[in-house]
Amino acid sequence: AEVVRILDKLERKYTEKGFRQLFKTITVDNGTEFADFDGLKRSRRNKKDRTQIFYCHAYSSWERGSNENNNKLIRRWHPKGTVLDDVRTADIKKIQEWMNNYPRMIFDGESAIEKIRGEPEAALLH
Repeated sequence: AEVVRILDKLERKYTEKGFRQLFKTITVDNGTEFADFDGLKRSRRNKKDRTQIFYCHAYSSWERGSNENNNKLIRRWHPKGTVLDDVRTADIKKIQEWMNNYPRMIFDGESAIEKIRGEPEAALLH
């Protein structure tokens, strides 16, 4: 329910078209937070599909490669098993900023910030 609520909020913020352009597909694991397939996939506004949802196979984290890479980056500061509830918001924001400015092979050496600023869809974000 929480993930669907966040996706709905993002769709309201970026518009239906902007959401579809930014989130062409979403790959998730089989966690309970992703159990509401229809809620994840469908727009609350018009009940049409807002994105495609793909579930990876159980115990196959490599099927979500960029997610695993992000986890690796976070673990530079906080090892696996760290209770993130105990981490200060300022520290999380610092890591978030660093990650968003970190060059990525998936973006041909550009950071996520550079990539999104160079995309036509970026105009929808403002």
